[in-house]
Amino acid sequence: MRLWVSKKSEVPVREQLTTQIMLGITSDELKANQKLPSTRELARRFGIHSNTVNAAYRALERRGWVEFRKGSGVYVRTRNEDVPLDSQLELDHLISAFVKMARKQGFTLAEIRARVKVWLELQSPDHFLLIEPDAELRNILITEIGEATGFPVSGVGLEECRNPAVLTGAVVVAMYGRADEVRAALPLDTSCMILRARSAQEEVKRLKSLPADDMVAIVSRWPEFLRWARATLVAAGVHPAVLSFRDAREKGWQSGLRLSTLVVSDAVVSQQLPADCRALMFRILSQSSLAELKSYVEQFLASPTTAQR
Repeated sequence: MRLWVSKKSEVPVREQLTTQIMLGITSDELKANQKLPSTRELARRFGIHSNTVNAAYRALERRGWVEFRKGSGVYVRTRNEDVPLDSQLELDHLISAFVKMARKQGFTLAEIRARVKVWLELQSPDHFLLIEPDAELRNILITEIGEATGFPVSGVGLEECRNPAVLTGAVVVAMYGRADEVRAALPLDTSCMILRARSAQEEVKRLKSLPADDMVAIVSRWPEFLRWARATLVAAGVHPAVLSFRDAREKGWQSGLRLSTLVVSDAVVSQQLPADCRALMFRILSQSSLAELKSYVEQFLASPTTAQR
C-alpha cells in the first residue's frame, strides 16, 4: 500500500498517517500480520521527524489496529472476531466502511469531506466548551457547569480554541472577564455565551449565622479562590484569626481538616473532602448564568427523553 503525506495540509501529519493505515486495513489493502514500514524508513521517505511516525504507530496500537513485535517491527494486528470492539475502534470501522463505499460509488475524497462537513454542521451541539486560560479555574467551572446542567463539558485555553476542529459540536462559553480575549482568539462568526461570576453578597448571606469563633478552613487548588473566600468570610463577620488556608495542590492538604468547624471549598475539592467534614461549597458561577446554561440545554440540546425528566 502506498502512503502520502502533505506537510502543508491543515490535517496534522500524524493524523494523515493513522487515517491512511486504518483505511488500508479496513479495505484489506493491508493484511493481518503484514509488516508496516519502519519508523526510520517513513521518516526518511517523507522528510519528517521519526517521533511523528512513532506517535502515529503508538496511536494505532492503543486503538487496536497494529501491534509492536519486539525486535521485529510493527505489524497489522489480527483481530479476534469474537471480541467486541471498543467504542472508538468501532467508530473508526464504521467511518472507514462508509468512505470505502463512497469511493466505490465514484465520489472523490474532497466531495466526501465537503458533504460530511455539511452534515456535521447541521447536527445539534453535543457539549459545552469552556474557554479559560487558568487551568485550575477551568476545572472548577467545568465541574459547576456539568453539575448544574447534566450536559457534557470540556475546556481549553486560548491557544487551543484558535483551531476550528476543537470547536466542532460545541457551545462555546467563557467568563465575562475573558470575553474580549476569547472573542479575539475564536474564528470569525463563532458565537460565545458569556457567563457571570457569583456576587460575594450571595455567599455573605449564607454565612451570617456562623459563630464568630468557629474555626474555618478554606481549601482550593486555585489560589484566587483562597483570596476570594477569605474576603467573603471576613465580610460576613468571621474573624481573620480563625481562618486557615489549604492549597489542595500540596501533599497532605486533607490532614487535620476534621478539627475545623467548617470547611469551605470549591466544586472540585468538595468532592475530595473527608466524609465527616462539615463542608460548605462556594460556587464561582452566578445563579443566573447556571440557570441560563440549564435552560439552553433544555430548550436546544436535550433529547426528548432527557427533556421529560
